[in-house]
Amino acid sequence: MLWLYLHFPHLLLDHVRRSQQTQGALAVVDLAGQAILQVCPEADHLGIRPGMRLKTALGLAPDLVILHLDSQQEANLLEEQARWLYRYAAHITLSPPHGLWAEVSSLQRLYGGLPAVWQTVEQALAERQLTAWLALGHTPLAAQLLAQAGKGECTADKGHILTALGKLPLVAAGFDEKSCTRLHRLGLNTLAEVFNLPARELARRLSPELLARIQKAQGTRPDPKSPWHPPHRFRQRADFIPEVEHAQGLLFALQRILTELEEDLCWRQQDTDTLHLLLQHRHEEATRLTLRTTGPEHRAESFLKLLRLKLDQHPLRAPVISLSLSVKRFLGREAPVGQDLLGDGQDLNEAWHTLASRLQARLGTEALQQLAPRADHRPEFAWTASAIKPASRHSETPEVSGLPARPLWLLSTPHPLAEPPARWFSGPERISAGWWDGQRVHRDYYIAQLSSGQLAWVFRDIRDGWYIHGWFG
Repeated sequence: MLWLYLHFPHLLLDHVRRSQQTQGALAVVDLAGQAILQVCPEADHLGIRPGMRLKTALGLAPDLVILHLDSQQEANLLEEQARWLYRYAAHITLSPPHGLWAEVSSLQRLYGGLPAVWQTVEQALAERQLTAWLALGHTPLAAQLLAQAGKGECTADKGHILTALGKLPLVAAGFDEKSCTRLHRLGLNTLAEVFNLPARELARRLSPELLARIQKAQGTRPDPKSPWHPPHRFRQRADFIPEVEHAQGLLFALQRILTELEEDLCWRQQDTDTLHLLLQHRHEEATRLTLRTTGPEHRAESFLKLLRLKLDQHPLRAPVISLSLSVKRFLGREAPVGQDLLGDGQDLNEAWHTLASRLQARLGTEALQQLAPRADHRPEFAWTASAIKPASRHSETPEVSGLPARPLWLLSTPHPLAEPPARWFSGPERISAGWWDGQRVHRDYYIAQLSSGQLAWVFRDIRDGWYIHGWFG
């Protein structure tokens, strides 16, 4: 088998830079706030290195922006990277806190060779503005050690990989300080020199853990990796340094997240109609906003317009230090009705959902209403108005072809008919109902043309004569 390993040397810093257009040097410190763990390229250029004391780093860069290590956030970020990598490779394994494995032996024919696989991953990293060191190995550990040392190459030659692996110093191979000191005294400084030892000497001079590690790197001991599968949800977070005081400042991060949501939905061949936005404040309770569309949607542009309207209606009550966007509800996608093979037709249903969603975002969920039939034979009681609810494209449309013709304009109160109609088209249609609520009607309805030329819906009440109840278009 052939494994590709991605090592992210400063994933948390890349995450902050992707969320906000920041300038200057950034560094991640440990929980105690005393030692540097990760540095961005600008900080590295100033001479700041991982392992350096924070006081020393501040002496080199007084304006250094400090981020404290958050293990849970790093785990979430690593899972985000596994999520997009899963679109290119089926067998993904997490290597917390900074790495991912992908089995690529089976991908060479699919992508047209190993260089194409390598280039695809590099292009995806560039699009996401992520720094990662790649390496290939005939074993998972070999790929990991080469990637962490920055010595990865696009080659499947086992001999070449073992040669590159053998040049690594013992510290880079994960040997502890005590073992390194003991092996250095024997004149062993690289992995190649350790590989050349007889198996009996390796077992005698190395601990069982280090012996197993060497054998896994060489491929003489099995090292199975359980595949990771993405959870059926979408959640991404953006952190801000400095804090965002106006809603406009959130749009840059939202656009990136929504673009990745669109890619995720397209890959799944699914849509959604509900987004959950969580805004974290430093000294205030979090703000929770829910965005609902009137129909299935996947386009980042549409979501961004709706969120912009939503944020206009809910001004920030405190500066925002981070935001999270999550999706838990996914809907199956169908080809829009009426489109041709090339997709040039107009989807009127989609246009209606877009318009309704924007109106709701601007005016409020309850401000926009739709008419629906109600089980009552009396025309004035046979309809109801309710707020538009999110609906799936799979929802069934009631069959209306067998219903009697009804006018588009129904009068609130029937008007007496002054003169007999000039022509009769249909009828009578008898409606006798309402005995249960004290508003009984007993009418015979007709479609007729009046002497003025208008097409009307008229009825004869058995007690009070003739009336007009509605007009046809």
